[in-house]
Amino acid sequence: MMIETLKCKNPECGLRFSQLAGESRGRRCPRCRSDASLVASRPSAYEVPRLEEAGKPTLEIVLDNLRSAWNVGSIFRTANGAGVRKIHLCGITPTPEDMAVRKTSLGAEKNIPWQYYSDGYENCVTLQKQGYHLWALEGGERASSLFETSQNLPDPLVLVLGNELTGIDAGIMDVCENVVFLPMLGDKKSLNVAIAGSIAMYWLKFGRVGSEGG
Repeated sequence: MMIETLKCKNPECGLRFSQLAGESRGRRCPRCRSDASLVASRPSAYEVPRLEEAGKPTLEIVLDNLRSAWNVGSIFRTANGAGVRKIHLCGITPTPEDMAVRKTSLGAEKNIPWQYYSDGYENCVTLQKQGYHLWALEGGERASSLFETSQNLPDPLVLVLGNELTGIDAGIMDVCENVVFLPMLGDKKSLNVAIAGSIAMYWLKFGRVGSEGG
């Protein structure tokens, strides 16, 4: 599939944009609807290499009472890319049975195991008894920067993400052996849970590859 780069012929617009070759609207500007000229093209989207295996630590995710189906779907897509083994959906967290989750995850929900639990605390206690090490992505007095964590991560590891407004259940926080946060420079106190979770997942899976010799 070819990707075309076009430029609007309308001098008052001049929009430069890209689209897939053969778009139903033809070579027309999406802003002013004027004709557009082809200025460049390439065969397809740029590819990135795929890893053969996920590597250590073995990582699973607990979503504790997330409200937004968009956030859940976005987390599914990132978790699939980061090699997360399983997602635990707890409380009011929407599941992939919700069309809004599937729309955002873009099929990732088909490639990563997930399970729903009414009581997230009970699920976390069970995981702890099974030998999992639970880390909360949260603030507070116990929290330390994710980027200053030890090079030797516990395995298997469960990352817990909490509600967009109320955070992680207090009982679950007590079960977590470590609490980590993402440092902030701006006026806001935190990032969107899907974005923060994505950063944490990739750091936990790949942030130490170079320092460990790959």
